[in-house]
Amino acid sequence: MCLGIPMQVLSADSQKALCKRGAEEHWVDLSLIGNVETGEWLLTFMGAAREKISPERAEQINQALKAVESVMQGESADFEALFADLVEREPQLPPHLQELKT
Repeated sequence: MCLGIPMQVLSADSQKALCKRGAEEHWVDLSLIGNVETGEWLLTFMGAAREKISPERAEQINQALKAVESVMQGESADFEALFADLVEREPQLPPHLQELKT
């Protein structure tokens, strides 16, 4: 399973950004997304930024990651709170798959 991790940009040049998640700081490769600004949120995977995301989307992903972490540690979790963006919502196919729907 692959998990994208939201990280916030602390500083950046044209090739890499120093980002933080909680108390941790990491250098992230920007080759796939180009220039970023301090304060922006990135979805990262294996040391590389995959896309820019909104602060709201970063929070949604962080809540989902908390749920996964709880389950992996054998703890209970308030899934309705941690996946609040999915409660009472019909799942939607991505646009490129909607045309295949019959």
